[in-house]
Amino acid sequence: MSTLTTICFISLDGVVEDPAWSMDFQSDDTGELNSELLFAADAMLLGRGTWEGFAEAWPSRSGDPFTDRFNAMPKHVVTSTLDDLSKWNNSHAVAFDDVRALRQQQNLLVWGSPTLVQSLLREGLVDEVVLLVSPVTVGAGQRLFADGDAHRLRFGAPTLLSGGMLAVRAEAVAG
Repeated sequence: MSTLTTICFISLDGVVEDPAWSMDFQSDDTGELNSELLFAADAMLLGRGTWEGFAEAWPSRSGDPFTDRFNAMPKHVVTSTLDDLSKWNNSHAVAFDDVRALRQQQNLLVWGSPTLVQSLLREGLVDEVVLLVSPVTVGAGQRLFADGDAHRLRFGAPTLLSGGMLAVRAEAVAG
């Protein structure tokens, strides 16, 4: 059975927007966890905004296994407004209604994309949430969990990463 996993850098106060604040807490084991998730996935599923940011940064990078895999793998972009996705190879637009079928066919990894993740959680399409929690409060910015949304998650054992981040893996629980 295929799975849909989300991964997100998040502050202690729940902010996920523009996570440059997480850089001070990243370490080799942060990269190892990211690589584990990336290489377990068949394709990425991205929201429009995250795709646009990644499409500016990633296509010019190459030369290591993570970057080469990140750039080469299929990228499903949930959008109704982007027409030209040629800036980043192997990217194509999908409607949100297509995600359920994609999830049955492929192991999907969602990077960031908080608005998309909120919708996926509401629809019960998320199998695992991976949070890379930085020991910092940001004060303002987009949050991963929307006001009014309630979700049940089952934590696995958290991992304190050497840079000071806490990796929290949680299985989404139906109902």
